[in-house]
Amino acid sequence: MNALCLPAALASLDEIARYVLDLAGQAGLPDEPSYRLRLAADELATNVVMHGYRGSAGELRIVGGMDEDTVWIRMEDEAPRFDPGANRVPPQTQLPLAQRTIGGLGIHLALTALDDFSHRYADGHNSSTLVIRRHDHGDRPDVRCGDDPTPK
Repeated sequence: MNALCLPAALASLDEIARYVLDLAGQAGLPDEPSYRLRLAADELATNVVMHGYRGSAGELRIVGGMDEDTVWIRMEDEAPRFDPGANRVPPQTQLPLAQRTIGGLGIHLALTALDDFSHRYADGHNSSTLVIRRHDHGDRPDVRCGDDPTPK
């Protein structure tokens, strides 16, 4: 697929979602893994806009592709260095809401939705790659509301 170059703005999220879902459709992904890829892309793009650029002008570059085994999205920006996977801790679901640390839940949900994630920072660019396997979708745990999806 062609790359998307968009302003780093919340108004760009709909176009990113369409791009991700179009790629998932071309790859023949079922609804559930397509949703997981879209969820992760939406959360990570929102974080770049809200926390990376912090209201300053910037650009998001989105490119996606597929091979025999995976569908992937690469998201690039020139915001300050930030690795969403670094120092990530699971949400404190055992604590009452008022006692939980604010922040991090969206990143946790996004990264646990993916089959693989990598981040690289070079030459002033963040590059995050989001990966969903094209096959073997039946091996994910059946998580119901209130369950903790974190492997034990």
